[in-house]
Amino acid sequence: MSDAVASDAFVFFGATGDLARKMIFPSLYGMVLHGELDVPVIGVAYSQWGLEDLAARAREAVTDAVDDVDEKVLDRLVGLLHYVDGDYNDPATFETLKRELDDHRRPTHYLAIPPSLFSTVIRGLAAVGLNRDARIVVEKPFGRDLASARELDAVVKSAFPEDHVFRIDHFLGKEEIMNLLYFRFANSFLEPVWNRNHIASVQITVAEDFGVAGRGGFYESAGALRDVIENHMFQMVALLAMEAPAYQGYSAVHSGKANVFKAMRPLTSEDLVRGQFTGYRDEAGVAADSDVETFAAVRLFIDSWRWAGVPWYLRTGKNLPVTAHEVFVEFKKPPQALFDDAVALHNRHNYLRFRLKPDSEIALGARVKTPGEEFQGEQRELLVATHSPDVRQPYERLLGDAIQGDRALFTVEDSVEAAWMAVDAVLTDHDPAIEYAPGTWGPEEADRLIGADGPWRNPNIKEA
Repeated sequence: MSDAVASDAFVFFGATGDLARKMIFPSLYGMVLHGELDVPVIGVAYSQWGLEDLAARAREAVTDAVDDVDEKVLDRLVGLLHYVDGDYNDPATFETLKRELDDHRRPTHYLAIPPSLFSTVIRGLAAVGLNRDARIVVEKPFGRDLASARELDAVVKSAFPEDHVFRIDHFLGKEEIMNLLYFRFANSFLEPVWNRNHIASVQITVAEDFGVAGRGGFYESAGALRDVIENHMFQMVALLAMEAPAYQGYSAVHSGKANVFKAMRPLTSEDLVRGQFTGYRDEAGVAADSDVETFAAVRLFIDSWRWAGVPWYLRTGKNLPVTAHEVFVEFKKPPQALFDDAVALHNRHNYLRFRLKPDSEIALGARVKTPGEEFQGEQRELLVATHSPDVRQPYERLLGDAIQGDRALFTVEDSVEAAWMAVDAVLTDHDPAIEYAPGTWGPEEADRLIGADGPWRNPNIKEA
């Protein structure tokens, strides 16, 4: 945990927006419920609202998101609220915010706004001195490519030192993602086999069974490669592939992850299959001739001593058969086929499977002999279900950590740049997106990408 001094106020820009309604207000409620928030909460937006409007939005948002609302807790949250209405381009907005903060000198500023406004708000804060002794929480995406990420970082660093910058990715606040790191380094039996000598390949699937859900305009500016693979999935790869931290502390974890990103071999067009589901171009905000990918499959190599030669296959997409996040680690075959039934089998003898969504599971796949005189077997799983209904939501955990100054679950500058370096070339140098039918696992070309290391492991989600 961090020994930093906690912030004495929480300011969030974009207080009247969709992210605030869906995620921030319910998370702030959870923080109050758990005794982790008792400082002023100042919303800033340009909506011609007043404090009463913001309080009503907070109550509505919490009531919609929480099954059994404690009205006393909700009242305490509303009692912490302040509101500043103003144009981010108007210096008077930041002067008003400074007066609203009064004698609070260590605020955490959270930019729950479009990236195009980051520079404007950061410069506005700096102009009135609200960057001094303050923290800044920047919502992803951190740029659209390597060049824009560097430009954004230069603006942020012009007003805030690196140890006061918190680049938030809600994916890293998920309990299941944290468990990847814990499981790897809390169990000694993994280390001897967690390398190129014993692992044949790794597959990671992040699938959604729905489309762009009315956000066609946003998706036109992002696409699956930027929106999911370069950040969420690369973070999963880093936790699985990193070396053991040299000491207990977030900087050691950040260093280990950054080394994985730096060792990623830059992708070429031959390592990428892009797809677009039928009907995407009919979505509001989508160009009639759009080539934006709603599906992406990637073959990735990590040129390190531990992982040299091991292919990592990542795929994500909209309108796939299920919503699921799963990691599938394939171990190499036994060196000799001692039993006849093993000869006809595919390479799927032993594997480790991490299910992250919809439920949380860790499973070990192994061959087990079936009863009888013959040496015949079947594939079985040794499974542990780790899901808990009481798990805190990612934004609740991350915003609380930012206020406390704990950077463990946030992304650092060198990791952001190194991750963009791995994909930068194929953001523009790629084949056209291939049409695929909704409800399928994407274009057939993705099967050819994985080739002999396949087939893809399709998560088997049982209907409730």
